[in-house]
Amino acid sequence: MVIQFSFPRELRLLTPHSFGFVFEKSQRASTEQITVLARINDLKHPRIGLAISKKNVKHAHNRNRIKRLTRESFRLHQHFLLPMDFIILAKKGVDKLDNQVLNAVLEKLWRRYSH
Repeated sequence: MVIQFSFPRELRLLTPHSFGFVFEKSQRASTEQITVLARINDLKHPRIGLAISKKNVKHAHNRNRIKRLTRESFRLHQHFLLPMDFIILAKKGVDKLDNQVLNAVLEKLWRRYSH
């Protein structure tokens, strides 16, 4: 069996209802710069949603960089994660991290939800 590392729509939280489901009753894991909210779903795969606010990350290019790196990290770890819905919340200061440090922070958070 070949493992696919694609990132189709099925792996994304797209609707307000999906986000509300996670916000309603979630497990929380945090670092200084990122909070992960997670809740078990009824699917056989994990899904991710991003909440990178303008309040915490002022410049669009930084918000886009953080989103891109977070999606890429999720894509590479998806087969090791439990079937949960994840919401990634950015805190102040996350835009000061370089790409390598941000990847290390995400790696640490994904390990908490791996099987």
